[in-house]
Amino acid sequence: MPKNAMPNTSNLKIAIAQMNPILGDLAGNCQKILELAKKAQHLGVDLLITPELSLTGYPPEDLLFRNAFIDSVSTHLKKLMIELAFADKLTVIVGHPQRRDLDPNDQGLFNMASVIKNGRVIASYAKQKLPNNEVFDEVRYFQPGKDSCVFDVSGVKIGVIICEDAWHSGPAMLAKNAGAELLVVPNASPFHLEKINLRHEVARTQVLETGLPMIYANCVGGQDELVFDGASFVLNSAGKISSYFPQFEECLGIVDVVNSAPVPGSIAPVNSIEKQVYDALVLGVKDYLGKNGFPGAIIGLSGGVDSALVLAIAVDALGADHVRAVMMPSRYTADISWIDAQEMVKRLGVQYEEIPISPMFDSFEASLAPNFKGLALDATEENIQARIRGTLLMALSNKTGRIVLTTGNKSEMAVGYCTLYGDMAGGFAVIKDVVKTLVYRLCQYRNQISEIIPERIITRPPSAELRPDQKDQDSLPSYEILDGIIERYMENDTPIQELIDAGFTTEDVDQVTRLIKINEYKRRQSPIGVRITQRAFGRDWRYPITSKYRG
Repeated sequence: MPKNAMPNTSNLKIAIAQMNPILGDLAGNCQKILELAKKAQHLGVDLLITPELSLTGYPPEDLLFRNAFIDSVSTHLKKLMIELAFADKLTVIVGHPQRRDLDPNDQGLFNMASVIKNGRVIASYAKQKLPNNEVFDEVRYFQPGKDSCVFDVSGVKIGVIICEDAWHSGPAMLAKNAGAELLVVPNASPFHLEKINLRHEVARTQVLETGLPMIYANCVGGQDELVFDGASFVLNSAGKISSYFPQFEECLGIVDVVNSAPVPGSIAPVNSIEKQVYDALVLGVKDYLGKNGFPGAIIGLSGGVDSALVLAIAVDALGADHVRAVMMPSRYTADISWIDAQEMVKRLGVQYEEIPISPMFDSFEASLAPNFKGLALDATEENIQARIRGTLLMALSNKTGRIVLTTGNKSEMAVGYCTLYGDMAGGFAVIKDVVKTLVYRLCQYRNQISEIIPERIITRPPSAELRPDQKDQDSLPSYEILDGIIERYMENDTPIQELIDAGFTTEDVDQVTRLIKINEYKRRQSPIGVRITQRAFGRDWRYPITSKYRG
């Protein structure tokens, strides 16, 4: 090099489109990508990365079996390419499903990332590793790709891999061997507890193995029971985080790259577990109602901690004007439940009404008296009360178009302490994946922001109030014990004997595991709800209803 010559440098500006697509809204998603591209061009961006399957939303599930859907995707992609031609200096990565010929006798569908510049596809990549666990079943829909994809932007060789590919060593190393100097990873990675740390560790493993920096671009938003949290990030070649973007927010994250190395950028705060879960629940409710066109929510308020938490989440997600709370007291409703419920709705400013159910319950008892003659009171009478309330809430829902948000938690769902067509009646189960002990933590977290939940709701012993002086722990272990068994047995498949060896009593383990098994039929009839753990009672829990296995 001549004495006074300056070394060659390559400067690259990359934007992460942490976007919230609407599944199946091909025109709307194309428009969102186009608007992000215009903003990126204005900011001088060279490469815009949109998430996995950004054109369709994720996961499209059995829409992928419909030829008309795939044809429409192709049509919208071509239109988007033409519209992106305005940005002659901008390269855009768009995710979409696409048919590709495997051989003359076979045609496969692939999870693709197309690299678009000047109105045409200059490179493309088919996802190689198809997840088939937890909530994922991509093997049902897609063929695996085999080839690497490396393209040039401003003198930097960029390799593309998609989501699950980053969890395996092959695709990243294949990109490196093809000349990649930087990895970009479009993602549709849903949230669950501790997922952020897990993502960082998995990505760091690939970075250290290949020596290549990585830009991890994740989508955000609610899709049925899944919530995508964004939290996109950048790792330098040493595996250190150089940029980290917010959770549960749409954003256009800017990453500067000099000589193939990302420059340290903005670092969003890492939130507490309680804030992460609460934000996930709020976003899940907001997007489920918003994307499905419901004008608002109806909640049966009891004066207990579960309905209080659901009410708080609903108001934070939708605004007080779109939430209606209904108190339905019975002969067993304690005065303090009534007082605390009224106090909470006063603090929140939501529409509130009371519909006493005692007259209706009396009518049911009178009508059934001949049939129940000589039989003792039992759960039958308790369930009738719950079903009266469910009927009233669904009637209000039908009249107003608002959706009923159920208030049952994961602890109750696990052991069947919920009533079919009663408290399970509704359209969306907000805290279905939140165990009772976490319910209390979330209430305390929300009150730290502003004290909207009366303290007595949090501190009083929990009760369904369906018979005199009823307490949950009359027939269940303490929630600390119950939730501990649920977490180990249901979420992590811990064998029964290991639970006993860990210190749980044989009686508690036998009771809880038996209740989990015999109540599968109820859970199959429950509404979907937000998934916040690595295993929820939803698409990642597929146990048979009829089974004699008791291990």
